[in-house]
Amino acid sequence: MPSLALLFSLLLLPTFSFAAEPLHVPLTRRSLTAFDPNEEALKLRHRYGFATSNSTTAASRRRRTALRRASSVGIPVTNQGADSSYLGTLTIGSPAQTFSVVLDTGSSDLWLASDTCLNCDPSTPLFQSTKSSSLQAGLSSAVTIHYGSGSVAGTTASDTVSMGGFTVSSQTFLVVDRLTTGLLDGPVSGIMGLAFQTIASTHAVPFWQALVNNNQLSSPDMSFWLTRADRNSAAQEVAGGVFTLGGTNSSLFSGDIDFQDMPVSSPSFWLQTLSAATVQGNSVQITSGDSAVSAIDTGTTLIGGPSNDVAAIWAAVPNSSPSQANPGFFRFPCSTQVSVTLSFGGKAWPINAQDMNAGQDTPGSSLCIGSIFDLSMGTSIPAGSGNPNWVVGDTFLKNVYSVFRSSPPSVGFAQLSTLAGGSGAAPSSSAPTTSAPLLTSPFSSPRLLLPFLQLIRVRVLGLQVPLQEQTLPVAHQVAHQDLEPVRLIFLKISVYFLFY
Repeated sequence: MPSLALLFSLLLLPTFSFAAEPLHVPLTRRSLTAFDPNEEALKLRHRYGFATSNSTTAASRRRRTALRRASSVGIPVTNQGADSSYLGTLTIGSPAQTFSVVLDTGSSDLWLASDTCLNCDPSTPLFQSTKSSSLQAGLSSAVTIHYGSGSVAGTTASDTVSMGGFTVSSQTFLVVDRLTTGLLDGPVSGIMGLAFQTIASTHAVPFWQALVNNNQLSSPDMSFWLTRADRNSAAQEVAGGVFTLGGTNSSLFSGDIDFQDMPVSSPSFWLQTLSAATVQGNSVQITSGDSAVSAIDTGTTLIGGPSNDVAAIWAAVPNSSPSQANPGFFRFPCSTQVSVTLSFGGKAWPINAQDMNAGQDTPGSSLCIGSIFDLSMGTSIPAGSGNPNWVVGDTFLKNVYSVFRSSPPSVGFAQLSTLAGGSGAAPSSSAPTTSAPLLTSPFSSPRLLLPFLQLIRVRVLGLQVPLQEQTLPVAHQVAHQDLEPVRLIFLKISVYFLFY
């Protein structure tokens, strides 16, 4: 089979046609670093409003707290931190400056560390604000984004922002001049949010929505193919997949994309309803109604859920038990292949057993911790409070081709093609159900692998765009855990509450 690098190159080749051609840009990821599940869980709880004032664990305290014809483009993604972050590249300013940002469907703001930053790491690429002739600075007073282990602060500005050949001439973003030490690391300079304007702290129209409003995209879709890290690799950053803005890449999935409308009237985050789950081939009872509302978040590494449902899932795994070293997580014999499927409306979508294993419970242990953890542990937030009770991150999304459609607001899933690392076989359409009415999943069956030579003719219907962390309006700010795109190993956090 051709190398991944060669396949990416072929995916980016233009097709010979009079229609505007889509461009695909690969995602890059960074190699695995030490995994602190306590810290990762805390990040997620902060982001979704489940954290309490005393929820910080001892372990986490020890760590560093111009218009163009409608088209589509595929942008390469970088997989960073062994599936912890998926990065894209944008340019900003005149002349253009290039930066790597986290691609995040769990937030809506764009922010970049700038040359005015007082305490940024020397290795962080900084936006040189004084070198951009098109920058309009000082559009607002100070804006602060809080995380569980730190914060970023700055003022809003507007400038020319481009990605994958698309340009927004006056994109509002946060120019960060202060952030907690260690919040950013490596080549990452910020975050690009891919959720809806309604939850943007800067109140700015997100980059992708501006493209839709200006009729620059051939369809109001964004899609992701996210790769899985080789845990034996020492590479710091590797090809992470393809993010397509303005459509989909038909070579990366099999069958139809199963779109399901979001279960809310006013879009904010990308939401679906979890309807069923199986563990080791057996149905597990999942709470229905508001408790099943799930945020689909490319910026989150793990899967978090309600206490009772998570306990029920792990009760179905032989010899599993709550982890004492990592509260909220469950441990199981490392030799066990944990088989889990999730359904969002009928089809059962399997999660690779490798993705269900988040590493050893403690160094040298024969027990490993699972990638589905108790999101609501230690809180008393009721269902229907505005918080999604499930957060479905990359542990799941690496196993499907995911599509986010703004009109009508919906999410779709499809089976990965053989080219994208899938089996090319459609998932089961007879997923076990709970007593509640079964909801239809936005997933669909995968496309078969295209012949190698046909890759030259692949037409990409979308544009790949980097993920951005989100700033909440002051009235809705919560203490999020730090979104350190480079360091988030298994979990990214999103602020999904009080907005629907």
